[in-house]
Amino acid sequence: MEDKIRNLKKGQTVAFISVFISLGLAIMKGIVGYLFNSQVLIADAIHSAADLMTHAASGFGLWIASRAKTTRFPYGLYRAETIACLLVGVFIFMAGIDLFKEGTHKLFHLGSATPFPIFPIAASLISSVAGFIISKMESKVGHTIGSQSLIASSKEAFMDIFTSLAVLVGILMVYYRIPYAEGGIILIISLVLVKIGAENAWIALLILMDANLDPDLENEIGERIKDIRGIKGVGTVKIRQSGPFKMIECVIITRPLLSLYKAHEVADKVEEMIAENYDHIDSIFIHVEPDKKKNLRALIPVKENLGIDSVVDHHFARASGYLVLKLKDNQTELVDFYKNKFLRKKEHLGVKTSRCAIEYEIDVLLTASIGEISFHILKSNMIDVFKAEAGSSVKETIDDYYANKLKRLGEPDHLIEESQISKMLPHGHN
Repeated sequence: MEDKIRNLKKGQTVAFISVFISLGLAIMKGIVGYLFNSQVLIADAIHSAADLMTHAASGFGLWIASRAKTTRFPYGLYRAETIACLLVGVFIFMAGIDLFKEGTHKLFHLGSATPFPIFPIAASLISSVAGFIISKMESKVGHTIGSQSLIASSKEAFMDIFTSLAVLVGILMVYYRIPYAEGGIILIISLVLVKIGAENAWIALLILMDANLDPDLENEIGERIKDIRGIKGVGTVKIRQSGPFKMIECVIITRPLLSLYKAHEVADKVEEMIAENYDHIDSIFIHVEPDKKKNLRALIPVKENLGIDSVVDHHFARASGYLVLKLKDNQTELVDFYKNKFLRKKEHLGVKTSRCAIEYEIDVLLTASIGEISFHILKSNMIDVFKAEAGSSVKETIDDYYANKLKRLGEPDHLIEESQISKMLPHGHN
């Protein structure tokens, strides 16, 4: 949280620096425009005054947003920045409308001859350079801290470069007494102000109404969540903007047999993934729901592949092969059979066969016996282990599972020491 507050204060500093620069530009252009009778430059001074309000509102909003959370405002005051952005957008829009009226009046008015406008031209050039500096500064910090108001201000400041150049051209055109020049340039500036004001106000309104402003990010987070072990699917992912920060809400679908402890562990993994990969996240809310379809994958170690009539082997890691089944609504579907390719290996049989089972994305293991290593590897990957009866058929075992007659194992059948001894026996356990 300290980093977020530090970033907000960094944004405040940049915004207030921009305020002083814009204030200086507005005063300079206003005075020069008045002294040299340049209505175009005076219009640009009004434009700079609008910029000043934008930067000031951004800085004020970030200052309010950096206040600590309280009992009355448990989610913080981040939206103060958005409200400030809305008010400034309305102000700029109205200033653009007034300037449009002035431009319309000047459109058919040809000013009197004046000396070569050295100072108005210099003021426009200085304004262009200042606009470039402000734009780069605000854009860099705005994207770093995720401040929408700073990013909007940086875009508007970048537009100032071209506006100032247009003003420079207008000053020269007025000097050479080209018809419609002065009024035309003022109209262009007014339309720029109207556009900027409308966009800022509209974006602020969308944020305040919790509109979906970044569907691509929602889809990206949803796809990343699906890759986390233990998650069967993603219900919804919602992102709402609150000032410079985002609030994430998502519903994840887990296995129906997942314990509360494991479900909480999966939710923690989702939260960690989002926090590590995405900046400007203030809070993450994860809601866990079990898969209502109860579509499970089961693995059963068997002596040979006879389909549903296969016989359950005495061992997990030392079984001849494994049946992969889909269990849904008391219906059983044979998905696959694979042989145990690690039988000739003398070491780490439990580790290798467990990893192979995990690759099949199974939900439950029905086995007559399992060693300590295999058990904990499977349980750490959120696979439930049930005690089956060796020698019974797969069909009988599945029927017992549906009838809740199989015991869910909370610990392995035998310890590592017993597994090491049993390796030397014909039917050693692992």
